[in-house]
Amino acid sequence: MSRIRVGVLRGGPSVEHEVSIKTGENVLRYLPKDKYEGVDIVLQKDGQCLFNNSPQYFQKANYLVDVVFNALHGYFGEDGKVQQILNNLNLPYTGSGALSSSIAMNKVLSRDIFAKSGLKIPRAIVVKEDEPLDEAAGKIFRTMNPFWVVKPASGGSSIGVTIARNFPELVEALENAFRLDSTVIVEEYIKGREVTCGVLENFRDEEHYVLPVIEIIPPAERNFFDYECKYDGSTSEICPAPLDFQLKKEIEDIARQAHRVLGCANYSRTDMIVSPRPSTSFDSAQDKSLGTSGVYLLEINTLPGLTSESLLPKSAEAVGCNFPQLLDHIIELALNRNKF
Repeated sequence: MSRIRVGVLRGGPSVEHEVSIKTGENVLRYLPKDKYEGVDIVLQKDGQCLFNNSPQYFQKANYLVDVVFNALHGYFGEDGKVQQILNNLNLPYTGSGALSSSIAMNKVLSRDIFAKSGLKIPRAIVVKEDEPLDEAAGKIFRTMNPFWVVKPASGGSSIGVTIARNFPELVEALENAFRLDSTVIVEEYIKGREVTCGVLENFRDEEHYVLPVIEIIPPAERNFFDYECKYDGSTSEICPAPLDFQLKKEIEDIARQAHRVLGCANYSRTDMIVSPRPSTSFDSAQDKSLGTSGVYLLEINTLPGLTSESLLPKSAEAVGCNFPQLLDHIIELALNRNKF
């Protein structure tokens, strides 16, 4: 019986290129070799595509592989663009579809959907690049007390995210974020415990199986789980997180609901903050999403990293699903989705 050809798509044009390279490398290394033949597809920053180190048009993928394992992150790979190309090629692929990917990648849209679904999110102000920075910063300063979390509206791996403590830092943080995106979100800083929770579809007879909650404890000299902390091994990641039963259940329910309301597929990972203080009202339109719960949804990742330092494989391992088994399950989900 011939093996299934899995094109592992990695690299891409985004600022998360190097993270994607590592994710894809890990996937290629741990693919079950008795069942799958890995085909290395590297999309370089300039758009050139290499299939096992040989230049080739990406549109030829449906002749060269049976399924694509999407190991891209950020722009083009996680925002629905490559998903639409693969849809047009009628080629099955892992992860969420084009529409849900594009919505999840846009933090303005996803926040709006989360709020309307009753999920708790931090207060925030959206700033466009055509607004004068001083005026935008002044509006934020008058509306929300410091500290502020400033982030590009699209992107991942905490790239471009800054915690600003005063007005000059706020202006500088806006400038930095606008180098990466034309829209920036400024959220209230919520001090608390950082947690993340993964969802794996059709696993162990559950449509949306929730993986163990992980608590993330960055090193003391860092304010939050930033890009360096994510990949340099300096962060403590406790799995399962030492939380009481009711709190764990609330976090699990939020991860499951976030996955569902955005229409995600295969797998996802949702990041949250557990704060001891209740939220306060920002405006009447957001009151329902800013209730008294201490668990705040920050964002959802439709293509969580799968490097040796990544969180989703660690949570799967905690329930007895090793990395090759996880990859096998995700690929099977992609192949079965294409049959309907």
